Amino acid sequence: MENILAKIKSRIIFQLFVIFIRYALGTAFVWASILKIKGIRFEPESGETAPINSISHLLEAIYRSGFYWNFIGWGQLIAGFLLMSQIFSTLGAIVYFPIILSIFILTTSFGASFFWILTSSMLFANICLLLWDWNKLKFIFLSNPGIYIDQSTSFSKLKVWSFLGILIFLFIIIYRIITT
Repeated sequence: MENILAKIKSRIIFQLFVIFIRYALGTAFVWASILKIKGIRFEPESGETAPINSISHLLEAIYRSGFYWNFIGWGQLIAGFLLMSQIFSTLGAIVYFPIILSIFILTTSFGASFFWILTSSMLFANICLLLWDWNKLKFIFLSNPGIYIDQSTSFSKLKVWSFLGILIFLFIIIYRIITT
């Protein structure tokens, strides 16, 4: 598996795709986090009167919890930043995983078809990022992982990707704060 990943990682098109996925997943979480941190509902109207088994009712219940709503927001903001920074992207993918997995399970449980498509795509992309960093993560999961080989190329290590990620992160935060 590592040899296949090393060959894939050597191609610039795949490196750009992974960088793009990190930006896209990070952007989605940062975008959603600002509402939660500011204590604003995810949906424009209250889901209080929605059927008890609906996603709207669930979101309303989580929103009304207050602290938990903010906690999810901060978790999403941190995970999004770590992914977008490119430097801490492996940690970001690890932090991102349980959050998106729980969101995926909730959307599946409540039969929210549009959200299910979105969250399953995000979960799949996150798993791909974790596989991309398998050479780093194998030390956590394998009892005899072998030696560490840095498979990053000079292209993916360019500082421009980190600066661009941080600029996108800051732009989203400023824009979201101003417009909400």
